Amino acid sequence: MAKKLQLFELFDVKPIVKGSRFRVGSLRARGVPAILLGVASIVAARGVTAALCKGAGILPETLREARRLWVTIRAPREMLA
Repeated sequence: MAKKLQLFELFDVKPIVKGSRFRVGSLRARGVPAILLGVASIVAARGVTAALCKGAGILPETLREARRLWVTIRAPREMLA
């Protein structure tokens, strides 16, 4: 009966895991957590890209309305004094 090869027997993953580092601001990770954060950031970027592609037609109007909302919420400096 043939022996089943495991994934870690085919590829030497120790150098990859040991050398993996992820640092964004004060967030730091090494090893497997760094790899997971890297993959999660790639997936999140893909989701944002897909959302922007779907809403590209209404994006200018949305940004215009967001600016109007910000101006409405933000009090003029004369009113703050």
